[in-house]
Amino acid sequence: MTTPSTPTRRALISVSDKTGIVDLARELSELGLSILSTGGTARTLADAGIPVTQVGDHTGFPEIMGGRVKTLHPKIHGGILGRRETDAQVMADMEIDPIDVVVVNLYPFEATIAAGAGYAEAVEQIDIGGPAMVRAAAKNHASVSIVVDPADYGEVVAELKEHGATSETLRRRLAATAYAHTAAYDSAIAGWLNGETQQRFPSTLTLGYRHGEILRYGENPHQQGAFYRQTHPPAGSLAAAELIQGKALSYNNLGDANAALECAQAFVDAPAVCVIVKHANPCGVAVAEELATAYRRAFATDPTSAFGGIIAFNQDVEQALIEEILEQQFVEVIIAPSFSDGAREALKRKKNVRVLATGPWPDAPTSGYDFRPVGGGLIIQDVDAGQVTEGELKVVTEKAPSAAQTADLLFAWRVGKFVKSNAIVYARDLQTVGVGAGQMSRVISAKIAGLKAEQEGLEVPGAVMASDAFFPFRDGIDAAAAAGISAVIQPGGSMRDQEVIDAANEHGLAMVFTGMRHFRH
Repeated sequence: MTTPSTPTRRALISVSDKTGIVDLARELSELGLSILSTGGTARTLADAGIPVTQVGDHTGFPEIMGGRVKTLHPKIHGGILGRRETDAQVMADMEIDPIDVVVVNLYPFEATIAAGAGYAEAVEQIDIGGPAMVRAAAKNHASVSIVVDPADYGEVVAELKEHGATSETLRRRLAATAYAHTAAYDSAIAGWLNGETQQRFPSTLTLGYRHGEILRYGENPHQQGAFYRQTHPPAGSLAAAELIQGKALSYNNLGDANAALECAQAFVDAPAVCVIVKHANPCGVAVAEELATAYRRAFATDPTSAFGGIIAFNQDVEQALIEEILEQQFVEVIIAPSFSDGAREALKRKKNVRVLATGPWPDAPTSGYDFRPVGGGLIIQDVDAGQVTEGELKVVTEKAPSAAQTADLLFAWRVGKFVKSNAIVYARDLQTVGVGAGQMSRVISAKIAGLKAEQEGLEVPGAVMASDAFFPFRDGIDAAAAAGISAVIQPGGSMRDQEVIDAANEHGLAMVFTGMRHFRH
């Protein structure tokens, strides 16, 4: 263990997040450290009876400009940055006392903008002195312990008690944590300013996510995995959800749960919706007046695939429904806005079932980004928030869909948005009848959807079909007609649209174009 050549004598404490700060300061004071502090932090420590010196008294220069300038002073930054041997004479000549421990975290910028603050208020929450001290202390971690996370307080105190100083290993780790802290902070500010200036794709993209937990493993057991969250994840999102029961979520659980949640949230306006996902694809979706009915109809689409699946609901889940699910199938994850006390009690019968409560859902997202890593880079796009309404549908065939068919077409279109391309969805009465996903040929996807329906004894004749992209040839329509499909919804836009339309007319099908594609790779 390598420790500084000089004892730890002085700490500077200035925090926005005051979690555990009184206990830490008391421990440091009892270890003989002098404590410097500022503003609200100094008042908190003084009120707790801990000896503290105001930074202004230490520097001989008062806080000015409403607190904008208080720690930006040579006696502070010299005390932090001074190399304990190389700069010792300069520090003595300039009467600069070394600062050995810096405990700083930054103004709550992200919380401020998350609360809907105006532009001027947000700008005032951009910390200047704090990041400067954090970076200075992190740079000089050969001698200085920089502590930005309350979770590290205990380890710092323990090493000081045992050795009179912190180890080089700990100081290096603390420095890495500190630079990640300021990087995430700057990233949040840059992202907000880019949004305010409507700069969709900035010249430099910075992302800040905080470590949540280590996963048991990644997509496969030989891969390691971790879950990182936004500092303030959006309400109703997977990252904001509370795990109220069950084993820790795995990498695959998280991916599938997010797919189920996003699909369910596309039906935020539905009375009751159930989405069952397996391997990132919806295998059963239904809308009904009652949640239990929606579950039964979604499950009926593909009970085989639903085994070990992920179930998402858009309403509070009651005890009777939980008992039915546990009796009916093996389930990995159940996710909903909330669960009744009775439902939570019933779930205890299956302690390994993971249960996520998201809280109330906002409207479906209309902005934001999707990210995907590629070798040496990152591709980014707008979130696919595109929807179509009945009034935006273009009837292109001689036969127009009925009102019931139109409702089913729009339902199937929403589901298809969350099915891997090439995607085909068969639906009737707001229930999926068959789903074909992820095939290289759209015709094969259609055949798989029909095969799924046949396996589960569901009637395809009279059902509608949604395709996430246009049909390049008439063979897809011919196959649909042969299966008994009565109406089709697709984007249109193929060079052979007229050929496809003619095929639909020959078979007496109704077909509508959306003018919008929903590839999901």
